[in-house]
Amino acid sequence: MTRSGGPGGQHANTADTRVEVRFRVAESAALGPGQRARLLERCGPVVAAVAADTRSQARNREIALERLRSKLADGLAVARVRRPTRPGRSAERARLDDKRRRSEQKQERRRVDPDA
Repeated sequence: MTRSGGPGGQHANTADTRVEVRFRVAESAALGPGQRARLLERCGPVVAAVAADTRSQARNREIALERLRSKLADGLAVARVRRPTRPGRSAERARLDDKRRRSEQKQERRRVDPDA
C-alpha cells in the first residue's frame, strides 16, 4: 500500500488508501508457456494496476484487482485471423457503374474544340 496523492498539509487527515497490485508474469505458475509468452510480449514482465479512487482501501483493492484482471484478459486475448475475401458481384458492378458515371461527368466538363 502507498499513500494517496492530493491535499493534506502537515500530515493532517491522511490515509493510506491507495492500492497498487503487481503481477509477475515470468514467475506465475498459473500460466501456460503460450500464455506466458503472449503476456510477456504484449504487457512486459510485470503487469501493474493502481487505484486511489475512493477513500476506502478495501474498495480500492477491489478496483485495482478488477483493472489487473482487465489488463490480463486484454493481454491474453487471441485475435481472430482475418481470412481475405473477394468483393461480391453486386459490389463489383456498383464500383464499375460509379466509375463509368464519374468518367462521363468529367468528359462532359471538357471544352469542345471549335476546329473539330
